[in-house]
Amino acid sequence: MTKVFNVKGIKQQEIELPSVFAVPTRLKLIHRVYIASTSNKYQPNGTDPIAGERTSAESRGTGSGAARIARVKGTRHITAGRGGGIASVVGGRISHPPKSEKNIKSRINKKEKILATASAISTTSKKELIIKRGHKVSKVEDFPIIITNQIEKIKKAKNFRELLKKIGLEEELTRIKDGTKKRSGKSALRNRKKKVPKGPLVVIEKDGGIKKAVSSFDGMDCVSVRDLSIIDLAPGSVPGRLTIWSESALKSIQQSIIDLGNKYDRK
Repeated sequence: MTKVFNVKGIKQQEIELPSVFAVPTRLKLIHRVYIASTSNKYQPNGTDPIAGERTSAESRGTGSGAARIARVKGTRHITAGRGGGIASVVGGRISHPPKSEKNIKSRINKKEKILATASAISTTSKKELIIKRGHKVSKVEDFPIIITNQIEKIKKAKNFRELLKKIGLEEELTRIKDGTKKRSGKSALRNRKKKVPKGPLVVIEKDGGIKKAVSSFDGMDCVSVRDLSIIDLAPGSVPGRLTIWSESALKSIQQSIIDLGNKYDRK
């Protein structure tokens, strides 16, 4: 049995956790499935097949007392006589360029995906793994953290912040704020201006405005229980993310795992 709180942080009732929370933690399996899942986001990277070979370079052969390397033809210009068209010279082609047709997606068994997701869900109820991941939860006693369905109707970031403080996550908010670092250089130019620690994950059944409220906080995510994946539950393949469940999401998690298996069957 675990406690269920209302949006004022007051204990309202106790409910029994679904059987998925009894699944043992499988760290290596979670890691393998996480790597396979993130491989679907990789962007193919390749080069022009004849890049660096658009040149008149040709070997002069033997007898001139020079290396038989291919050299650019012509006279009286800066590139004349310089090596080109091969990989061992300055300005030449790349020796082994990346190919865009390379298969970079990893595949993994359906049952392993389901078991890894169930294992990652069960870790949200284990305080030692949550602390090991870096979350500050010294004031929280019961895991997982369950809030009544009223949480799905919170529309303002101010109200959501007050709820987090009432359930004992004020230290977690401070950890995210203090851990946020500004970046410079290429990453800043490419819209990766901040490095933000991963904060709590909010899992809901229906969105009544809570997603907009959560989006105001750096490092936090809000997902529907139907879209829950190992990428949300174990960022960086490290399980034990601090997770806040709505009551209805917790009750439907068992069915969501069954639907997950059916989705992989369709693929």
